[in-house]
Amino acid sequence: MKLHLLDRASSKHSSFTVSKNRYPNFLKVWHQHPELELVVIRKSTGTRFIGDSIEKFQEGEVVLIGKNLPHMWLNDEEYFQENSDLVAEAIAVHFTQDFMGPGFIKVPEMQSISKLFNRAEQGVKFIDLHVRVIEQIEELSSLAPFEKAVRFIEILHCLSRHENYRLLSSSGFVNSFNSPENENLDKIYSYIFKNFNTPIHSKDVAKVAHMNPSAFSRFFKRIHRKTFTKYLNEIRIGYACKLLIERKNSISSVCYESGFNNISNFNRQFKSIAGMSPTEYIKHHS
Repeated sequence: MKLHLLDRASSKHSSFTVSKNRYPNFLKVWHQHPELELVVIRKSTGTRFIGDSIEKFQEGEVVLIGKNLPHMWLNDEEYFQENSDLVAEAIAVHFTQDFMGPGFIKVPEMQSISKLFNRAEQGVKFIDLHVRVIEQIEELSSLAPFEKAVRFIEILHCLSRHENYRLLSSSGFVNSFNSPENENLDKIYSYIFKNFNTPIHSKDVAKVAHMNPSAFSRFFKRIHRKTFTKYLNEIRIGYACKLLIERKNSISSVCYESGFNNISNFNRQFKSIAGMSPTEYIKHHS
């Protein structure tokens, strides 16, 4: 899964862009851009990839993504069927941290918004957000330029004060992705996300990164402060959680579909990472 740099820059006549997207399915591209992105999912379901976070997404969710944080919304399989009448609909606001000017984010009155932007570096999912805030985001595109700018600042202020949220990507992923070795890491992450549910080993990824296995292991552990195997297991368990929530497969099917080759190891890794057994996880989310 190659990482693409997309152009989300605002036009000369606007400091930020608001787009309403309605397609048979969302863009199936693992991508990044220097703008922050505020997304409201209006219709469709599937899997959300943000950094090293893999989770199921549903209608009504609101997510803020930081600059240059890789992401992708992948719709469920039925959205790609030839005769499907399903639609994927979302509102996306793209903006830079200084969209209101170079000193905007540094003034004392914007302190809470500045902290929000810092949290967005890992991706933020807002939980139980008041419906009026979502409506205000949806209304942005219909406002005149001045009212739109004022309303958007108000929306950011509301989001910055909202206490019920969850960070998505790990800080380890963000810190490593912003490191000087970015080119090698791009290849590594692309390969892992494309193949995590197949039998891959550190030597396979080392080959992609043009490193010998020992050097790759040292490099990966220095960047992530964990072994490649542990990192891969965390990705696989994240995907397994998504499958278990969907409840389309048995636990044994999920085990193999997420890349594990035996049930006992899957159960052991699941409990170590998720803090409960797969059966308990299903009950917790039923």
